Amino acid sequence: MQNVAQDEINKFDQQDWWQPNGSFQTLHDINPTRFEFITQFSQLNGCKALDVGCGGGIITEGLAKRGAIATGVDLAIGALEVARDHANTTGLTIDYQLSTVEALADLQPETYDVITCLEMLEHVPDPQSIIRACAKLLKPGGKIFLSTINRTFKAKQLVIFAAENILKVVPKGTHDYEKFITPFELCLYCENVDLIVKETRGMSFNPFNRVAYLTKDLSMNYLLYAEKPLTDHSTEVK
Repeated sequence: MQNVAQDEINKFDQQDWWQPNGSFQTLHDINPTRFEFITQFSQLNGCKALDVGCGGGIITEGLAKRGAIATGVDLAIGALEVARDHANTTGLTIDYQLSTVEALADLQPETYDVITCLEMLEHVPDPQSIIRACAKLLKPGGKIFLSTINRTFKAKQLVIFAAENILKVVPKGTHDYEKFITPFELCLYCENVDLIVKETRGMSFNPFNRVAYLTKDLSMNYLLYAEKPLTDHSTEVK
């Protein structure tokens, strides 16, 4: 059985991913901050990078623009079409695939230097399965960057009630509080598949000036960086 909920795919399939002030403008607003976190710990130029749950390609294009050999996977057919069209328009070479990450892991184990899975885990039935597949896809020494939303009352009030219903900076119905993931749970998911958690950081967003910044507060949106251990016969690249 695929680790997917059709209603979640429908939320993201037919959307104006790249329209100024469109439904996903907030993702564009926080993108510089997400890459600020990623590039602190990873040299993207020349690496093989996979964006899991790529949607319309906002993160995937960011990886490619920074010199990565980028692949994006998703199950939203319409979103993938948007991603391919936009990459063609901008002259970027990106391999977009209609696939689950679990299926890709069976075909391409230990292929990628860097994996991103951002704002996606809270939209699948089994986030542990996603992380297990990502661990399988990473090369020894590879790096994974995750982001999601903490299951706190503060997040429920601000990320769902305020952002979706009052400020309307996120499409209504985007989030389900019961699917939010605590940092403890996310760290445990990583440790269960032998990924070593290196860093967690909160991300705060000001909806009035549309600027995001990194913080030590993990009570709402947060990012996590982990690595796959080097095997005994592997050596680090100097």
